[in-house]
Amino acid sequence: MPGPLLDTLKGSIPDIPPLWLMRQAGRYLPEYRELRKEKGGFLELVYDSEAAAEITVQPIRRFGFDGAILFSDILIVPHAMGQGLEFLAGEGPKLSPTLLEARLDDFTASHDKFDAIYETVRRTRAFIDDKVTMLGFAGSPWTVATYMIAGQGSKDQGPARLMAYRDPQRLQAICDAIIEVSVEYLRGQIDAGAEGVQLFDSWAGSLAPDEFERWVIAPNAAITAALKQSHPDTPVIGFPKGAGAKLPAYVGETGVDAVGLDETLDPVWANGALPEGLPVQGNLDPLLVEAGGPALPARIEAIKRAFEGRPHIFNLGHGIGQFTPIEHVEQLLRAVRGS
Repeated sequence: MPGPLLDTLKGSIPDIPPLWLMRQAGRYLPEYRELRKEKGGFLELVYDSEAAAEITVQPIRRFGFDGAILFSDILIVPHAMGQGLEFLAGEGPKLSPTLLEARLDDFTASHDKFDAIYETVRRTRAFIDDKVTMLGFAGSPWTVATYMIAGQGSKDQGPARLMAYRDPQRLQAICDAIIEVSVEYLRGQIDAGAEGVQLFDSWAGSLAPDEFERWVIAPNAAITAALKQSHPDTPVIGFPKGAGAKLPAYVGETGVDAVGLDETLDPVWANGALPEGLPVQGNLDPLLVEAGGPALPARIEAIKRAFEGRPHIFNLGHGIGQFTPIEHVEQLLRAVRGS
């Protein structure tokens, strides 16, 4: 029996929107911090299927969310493609050598790195109630490429954007390779028990309109089409953060089943601009949850009102912050569920 989140992804309109939060398994949870201290670094946790499944389940156990999102990272794909990956304390992820210094052909791929991720999905699916929807994910090709090219996150994704202008054929080859590996990776997650998948394009908003068409819409359309061919009943959620007015084109041309909305979008505008009946997800500002107070339930109510009559999954406009108090998440839950 599918749960309310999966039903909503397939077009149902529940009385109370189902709820999960991006990055819901992570540093704001004391139980996560305790396990990480015991087990070691972030990457070690990701490849430890037992620990990763426990982390995936932690927010379900504590808050009763309607969806469990796989504990992993979008950079597992370049790691499997052969690029070195490490997470440095206080500095974030580092990929080496960068694609400014090396070429894809220089890497030795090791797709067996995905096996631990698939096992995490299997373990999590066995732990959680049938009514909790298991979600897998991957980074969208543009966002993953920005990290592979620069070797780390960058303020304006300048290195990748320059490559797009100076050597678009090379960037196309990089994106095509990411598409191929991501399709394999997502299919593996679905076969292991993921009931829906999300494509994270965290840096989609940095591109000019024609560049957005080539580097965001086209790659996401290719992944979605491939998944529809092999797993037609598995919903695909697209999340092009920063898309703004380009969001309707993204939805119309990628073929995603649902779309995530970041916190900068007016939900009333989004509801009017998007196709009738398309499931939406988001768009509460994560910093408002961190701040808490009376503005939080007021904003939650405004978002719920904006999407009345449309399939709506309550979520944030991006990932929950590590300093978010537990009691503010509990306040969010009460406001969404009316309890």
